[in-house]
Amino acid sequence: GPRDYVGMAPLSAKESRAVYTLTNRLDPALILAYHTQGGVIYWQYLDFEPAGSRDIGDTLAAASGYVLESTPYASSFAGYKDWFISEYDRPGYTIEAGRGENPLPLTQFSEIYADNRCLLTSAAAAAAGIDR
Repeated sequence: GPRDYVGMAPLSAKESRAVYTLTNRLDPALILAYHTQGGVIYWQYLDFEPAGSRDIGDTLAAASGYVLESTPYASSFAGYKDWFISEYDRPGYTIEAGRGENPLPLTQFSEIYADNRCLLTSAAAAAAGIDR
């Protein structure tokens, strides 16, 4: 699909239904949805801002060097992060890893890994402190 295309509707794709089922089974404290590209972290959905989500987002941004931004309106409504935030009222983040045009070259892997290693550790630590 075109850039920023989020699907026809929530759960319209098989992979979306699989992630939905897994999420309900695991009941996570927070989620990270990885996409490429932009070096950006999107942290909220419309006016939903789960407790602590901005602070955790700031921590993830500091750990990765990515910028924490509001979700663009055109990219809302059918994303995993959006559903998770609205359904669970817990923090959810879309991580736009890497920089450049898609598809990103494999030569960026080392940089993306370095950017996200501390982000993942920070997310795990934050999740441990969230009441479910």
